[in-house]
Amino acid sequence: MSSEKTPLGVTFGSLGVLGPLAATEIAQIAQSLNYKSFWTVEATGTDAFTLLGSVANAVSPMDLGTGIIPIQIRTPALTAMTAATLQSLAPTQNIWLGIGTSAPGILSQHGLEMTDRPIAMMREYVALLRACFSGESVTFEGDFWQVKRFRLGLKKTEREPKIVLAALNPQMLKLAGEIADGVLLNYIPASYISTAIKEVRSGGPATIMSYVHAAVGDFEQSATSARKDLFNYAMADGYARMFKSAGFENEIQELRLKQSERDRDGALASISENMIQSIDFIGNAKEVTQFVQSYIEAGVEYPILMPLPWGENRHSVAVQTMEAAASATQA
Repeated sequence: MSSEKTPLGVTFGSLGVLGPLAATEIAQIAQSLNYKSFWTVEATGTDAFTLLGSVANAVSPMDLGTGIIPIQIRTPALTAMTAATLQSLAPTQNIWLGIGTSAPGILSQHGLEMTDRPIAMMREYVALLRACFSGESVTFEGDFWQVKRFRLGLKKTEREPKIVLAALNPQMLKLAGEIADGVLLNYIPASYISTAIKEVRSGGPATIMSYVHAAVGDFEQSATSARKDLFNYAMADGYARMFKSAGFENEIQELRLKQSERDRDGALASISENMIQSIDFIGNAKEVTQFVQSYIEAGVEYPILMPLPWGENRHSVAVQTMEAAASATQA
């Protein structure tokens, strides 16, 4: 795919430190730089749809996306209602409904537990979403959800929210290819993209999307922030498996060993510079541009920048990073 035809998105998910009121400004800056979509996350901070609704009119016709909505927290009917409401409020914009099975640390804060059948749960959730979007009466008796005569009480719009699955490992990647409109990769090095794409394509033709984590800044000043960020994800089993498959098995084994010994500093030190620069890249503007381009060259059809606001002036770092990333799709 030619880079000049590659759409580029940006997520506010990493910019929560700026506060919800900054979302509209960041979206408008992104639009001025020709970004095609604005995304946000949902965990324990902002509600994703409220945030997207607040910026929808300000950046029309920019597309809007969630990446991700944890499926354990919202019922399929509620998610369908919320996404359809946003689609009705933004009828000319694509709504990318990114969903995933959230990490144990997030779920426990909501009083929920992980499922031991994530593939089955996701398949059932997506089937229910599509049934709800149809506008027809839905009665469903599944392993995870039961619905009786639900009908979406909104007039059907010309556009329908597009379903995007967050996926890390082979089974979920294959499922995304099979049942979703797009697959959202995260914390994945460009060197591992081709392997992930093969798994997706074994299921079907879903659009290959990926978060690209980057910051314009000084490595030495920001390395500690990167190590803390990667540590949090390396402690989640799903991400740990993907990191190992992507070539960082030594780092993950050492990190978990040190953490089991209650040596937090040693665990952080286990994260190598190579791992940081492969996943949470830190460099000058030209290097950030090249980093984003490496994902496009690896086969990502729709990169989504996750600007890492590491530095004394977080807003400035975010904007500089957005500007550098934008150059990757305009060359």
